[in-house]
Amino acid sequence: MSNTTAAWFEDRIAAAVAPLLPGFMVEAVAEIDSTNSELMRRARAGRVEPVLLVAEHQTAGRGRLGRPWQSAPRQEESASLLFSLGLPLAPADWSGLSLAVGVSVAESLDPSGAHKVGLKWPNDVWVNECKLVGILIETALPANGRPDASRYLVIGIGINIGAREADGMRTPPAWLRQWHPEASAPEVLRELVLPLVESVLAFEAGGLAPFAERFAARDVLRGREVVLSDDTAGLCEGVAWGGELQVRTDAGLKLISSDEVSVRPRGMAL
Repeated sequence: MSNTTAAWFEDRIAAAVAPLLPGFMVEAVAEIDSTNSELMRRARAGRVEPVLLVAEHQTAGRGRLGRPWQSAPRQEESASLLFSLGLPLAPADWSGLSLAVGVSVAESLDPSGAHKVGLKWPNDVWVNECKLVGILIETALPANGRPDASRYLVIGIGINIGAREADGMRTPPAWLRQWHPEASAPEVLRELVLPLVESVLAFEAGGLAPFAERFAARDVLRGREVVLSDDTAGLCEGVAWGGELQVRTDAGLKLISSDEVSVRPRGMAL
């Protein structure tokens, strides 16, 4: 892990978030294996302070179901924004957290919806059937666990800022500069972090309910024929109140949780 020379607005972001998360810090590094892996290591060692860790390049980025997150090549760091947010959290129910995070990110990137930034259950942000953002959520029980039994939450986010090649990717990429040509990773980070923290704290207080209609408005699967990774096919009927994907199959309505299977619109590769 090496220090970055880029300007990431660390002080400004920290000052904006600290009133919500006392002691909040922002760290920026040039290269790391994975920002999520680093914060998970810290949590397991008892370091549970609220922190944002941003990296210019990851050598072992991770996505859902153990899939690698392919960041831009080392010489093209500006084409990706890679960061993880870590904080202790104790919601009554964790179900649907990835959906709430997705809503926050999509709304920050496309507030009006004019650019058709949508949400693909459970944790991707899509534009025109192409993946713009990946989200990975993990939790750890710290070694010096707190009395309130909260877990340490780590939210990893990868955003394609500049043009990306599709080689080796399961889903073709979209990138932010397709409609926001002046976008830069530091500026996007500054725009995203405070609303993201506010959304996570709102989820802790109220669960998925405050986000359900907002997710539905951007749901790219609802009303479409989908195929699951276990070869089940059916009509997507949106998301249940517990965050499960609802798929109407020949055998009836099936509720899919995010740790079970992957899902794609019919005709797209899993």
